[in-house]
Amino acid sequence: MPIKYIGSKRKLVPAIVAVVQQLRESCTVLDLFSGTSRVGAALKKRQYRVLANDYLACGEVIARCYVEADGTAEQLRQASLLIEEFNRLPPSPGYFTEVFCEKSRFLQPRNGARVDAIREEIERKGLDPELRAIVLVSLMEAADRVDSTTGVQMAYLKKWAPRSFNDLELRLPDVAPRAGAGKGKAHRMDTVEAVGRLEADVAYLDPPYNQHSFLGNYHIWETLTLWDKPEHYGVACKRIDCRERKSVFNSKRRFFGAWAKVVEQVQAFYLVVSFSDEGFIGRVEMEELLGRRGDVLVIENDYKRYVGAQIGVFNPSGEKVGRVSHLRNKEYLYVVSPEPLAAATVRAMTEATGQRELFANG
Repeated sequence: MPIKYIGSKRKLVPAIVAVVQQLRESCTVLDLFSGTSRVGAALKKRQYRVLANDYLACGEVIARCYVEADGTAEQLRQASLLIEEFNRLPPSPGYFTEVFCEKSRFLQPRNGARVDAIREEIERKGLDPELRAIVLVSLMEAADRVDSTTGVQMAYLKKWAPRSFNDLELRLPDVAPRAGAGKGKAHRMDTVEAVGRLEADVAYLDPPYNQHSFLGNYHIWETLTLWDKPEHYGVACKRIDCRERKSVFNSKRRFFGAWAKVVEQVQAFYLVVSFSDEGFIGRVEMEELLGRRGDVLVIENDYKRYVGAQIGVFNPSGEKVGRVSHLRNKEYLYVVSPEPLAAATVRAMTEATGQRELFANG
């Protein structure tokens, strides 16, 4: 089971895949903001060649596991043997236990000590990049299953979550074989660099849409991937570089200019864009911007907000101090084509995504 990740598009994946399938079969898809690679992995299973890009090291590793690795019998056999070996390792408390289990309370110390032991052994073995990515993702997913958060690592629960009492156990990730359209590739580049270097038939774009940094939200996975044991700050023991590594897409002032540049320069025939009504720009502004590339089709989806928003607003002492403004939000899928889509294609998208109506802006 992939790690918990706000913006992972878990519920939207079938609609995204259905849209891509109506645009073009067996082609190359660019996933420019890949995150946990849910979308890329789903497209790979449907035989698309996926080029994944993320600015975080943990995002690159996840993509290398689910998008780039070929999932051959021999690769999975080696990964299974390593996972069995790692599951037998005795606990050995170190940096992870001290920082994320004692100074903070993201995992229980006995599980943190096992994370330390396993991560040190992965580093010691000097594995090839794809095999290393598979076992690293296995460790991330195992830690995620026994954490004590609401889904982000900006804070942890005041009392231990019931799942945190379970034993940490590594499992083999669901790595799909190489897609029929070709081998996928994981990249870690700045977005501007990526749009200048990567070409595809379809580009799936899912940019950050508010001020919350993915590095700040998932700093533990970044540290677990880099294993650089950084200095940290605050109650959540965030990496010190969370203060400097800022994405332009997390800035309301800078978002529009950066996003306009991506839309203008991304090298793909079709664009499929995910964006929330809670984002820095509204639907009308988004349609106008995307309309520079061609006809725009809009698919509207209504969802419950993430679990942290359902709980309420609390101060640093854990006291409830306010109520959330709303419990649901809209997620839009924008489909951009340089030429008008055939009526049959639009009807097929309507049926495949379960929408009664799609809104065209031609």
